[in-house]
Amino acid sequence: MHWRFHLVLILLLGSMLSRTQSILLIPDRVFDGESFLDGWQVLVQGTLIKEIKPVISVDKGTTILKLPGTTLMPGMIEGHSHILLHPYDETSWNDQVLTESRSERVLRAALHLKASLMAGFTTLRDLGTEGVDYADVEIKQALAKGILIGPDLICAGRAIVATGSYGPKSMVFSSPRGAEEADGQDLIRVVRDQIGHGVDVIKIYADYRWGPFGAAMPTFSIEEIKSIVETAASSGRRVVAHASTKEGMRRAILGGVSTIEHGDEGDAEIFALMKKFKVSLCPTLAAGEAIMSYKGWEKNTDSLPDRIKAKMMSFKLALQSGVKIIFGGDVGVFAHGENARELLLMKEYGMTNIEVLKTATSINADVFGLDHKGSIKPGYLADIVIVMGHPGEDLKAVQSIKLVMKSGKILQP
Repeated sequence: MHWRFHLVLILLLGSMLSRTQSILLIPDRVFDGESFLDGWQVLVQGTLIKEIKPVISVDKGTTILKLPGTTLMPGMIEGHSHILLHPYDETSWNDQVLTESRSERVLRAALHLKASLMAGFTTLRDLGTEGVDYADVEIKQALAKGILIGPDLICAGRAIVATGSYGPKSMVFSSPRGAEEADGQDLIRVVRDQIGHGVDVIKIYADYRWGPFGAAMPTFSIEEIKSIVETAASSGRRVVAHASTKEGMRRAILGGVSTIEHGDEGDAEIFALMKKFKVSLCPTLAAGEAIMSYKGWEKNTDSLPDRIKAKMMSFKLALQSGVKIIFGGDVGVFAHGENARELLLMKEYGMTNIEVLKTATSINADVFGLDHKGSIKPGYLADIVIVMGHPGEDLKAVQSIKLVMKSGKILQP
């Protein structure tokens, strides 16, 4: 009976393996995360990419999808999102934090996840819940259980701010904060506590609008930032910094953060320092333009505001410096599903099409430490996007989604 049991087990396993889904994708071209490969094909088996060649021989039973007029790309990686926020012209940030219930914000987040996924973004780095504790970590757990369908999440949880620097603020009552306050030696405990709650990355605010008349000013000292970075590093985690002022950026860089978010006042000196210490820049161009539009600016008719002119100049200086630039639009400030607005602005502000595409795929995967994502290679996760047209020639093709594949499963947009 013993040998019969093993024979049955082998037959059952063989039957299960034979039912592993194999799909051959035949687009006009493949963007593999680095370059375009005209006429190449991609074979997916189960959740992984099995082969990528000009011609692939397949077994009987393989599903073959011919996709004329299209480009196959890695699933795009959004580098700066807030799934628990929605556009500020719908509801202000203060009112979202103060008046929208936790249940409402989580339900909205589920819709936001679907919108981003169907727009071709299969991974999101979510940089702060803005007053909803660790809801992003909880949503990530729901995704892992299959309760929700959405992109994979890299979660920052509550984010960390210097006491008294962040909002909402009230002179009448003690209002909830959009992030966790901590200072000095207490920062070590707070970082460890956030790690214990399951965050993937630590986010800090190296500056904020707490200066005279609401001016952005630095918050943490270099020593405080170093203590945060050292504590996070001992658990294998990176630290990212909101920093828009030159001094806030300088402190964050010298403190050891991995990425600077926004970087509005970056100049040649600061970008040289970033390059020296291998700190990447996430410029969030789309958020800046969205906020100006909420204040009444009409992009196609009005002259450029000083804030946009300054951002264009800082982005140009970043490009010239050779600092590594990553993709992340601060989506949530503007509508989820419109993530590609940032990609088009990166081109408008001076990047080439292929440079832009690399930021959203192989470069983001590298900077975020995402093994087996961001490229079309054998053994990599089958997070794949099919777009109509040729984004190397017309970048707007990234907004024309034909098909999204998440972990080998096809999802129609």
